[in-house]
Amino acid sequence: MRGIIRAGIVLPTVLVGAGAIVLSLWAIGATEPAAFPPGNAERGAYLARASGCISCHTDAVTAGPALAGGAPLDTPFGSFVPPNITPHLQDGIGSWTIQNFAQAVRQGVSPDGDPYYPVFTYEFYAGFTDQDIADLWEAFRTVPPVANEAAAHNVGFPFSFRSGLKLWRAIYLDAPSTDARLGTSNSWNRGRLLVEGAAHCAACHTGRNLAGGLDSERFGGNAQLPGGSKAPSIQIADLLANGWTVANLSYALKSGILPSGDAFGGSMAEVVKFGTAFLSEDDREAIASYLLDPEGTGIVPPPDIPVAATPMAAIMDHSTMAMTNEN
Repeated sequence: MRGIIRAGIVLPTVLVGAGAIVLSLWAIGATEPAAFPPGNAERGAYLARASGCISCHTDAVTAGPALAGGAPLDTPFGSFVPPNITPHLQDGIGSWTIQNFAQAVRQGVSPDGDPYYPVFTYEFYAGFTDQDIADLWEAFRTVPPVANEAAAHNVGFPFSFRSGLKLWRAIYLDAPSTDARLGTSNSWNRGRLLVEGAAHCAACHTGRNLAGGLDSERFGGNAQLPGGSKAPSIQIADLLANGWTVANLSYALKSGILPSGDAFGGSMAEVVKFGTAFLSEDDREAIASYLLDPEGTGIVPPPDIPVAATPMAAIMDHSTMAMTNEN
């Protein structure tokens, strides 16, 4: 009997240990090109804004230096700290090659061959071209290096077992659908490229399952964003029901002002402040057009409800109250 009990304990332990070894030896990541085209720092800076690099890797809470490391992201899976991505040799990415950078951004693989946690939205960047990578690389090389070593992630078991992410990648990692679709406008295709790719809207506006994979109800909203924030549904029916049009959604991505006269809060306020406010008017309209016409029909339905105007007296009362609170 003791032998059976021992076998029942030892055998699973051996199998788990063997599985861990196999996962640790499982090589991931494809070889990046030996050479990239010349990069353009201005285009790269624009793409970095569209991709949320500044808002994530800059600590807005402490007003830290740009790209020197972001504020911790508290999630149901643990607390993750966005790293320093300035060209500092020790604390940033100054010792990387462009191939290291490309593999990190497009594949989610570190220079050491380890998988990054999907809190880094590399799955949405998988469609970046060699030119995109070269532009981003050139832009980041112009940022002043900052000596600021990011704190370690605070992640409990089993998520702390980094090699286990290789299984997650095999199940959930898919390249975004950003290819141009025949029969649709250039603006719609540009919006699709931004929404499904660089801007990674689904990362916040789609819920996640117990394993951290995106739910099947794409853009259906997410009640468990880092820090307890929430992202509403941006499915077309809900956008129309809340009075969104191409014009006011495009304006909101620039100003942060909602159709009701209220303003974005939480993480969306940072997305606008550090990202979409810097995009061109054409790109903001392209994003709005895609979200309000996801099938590319060329027809955007009118909103289901009229947008109620906010009385000027209410605005003044709110402003007076805010000033009183500040004093």
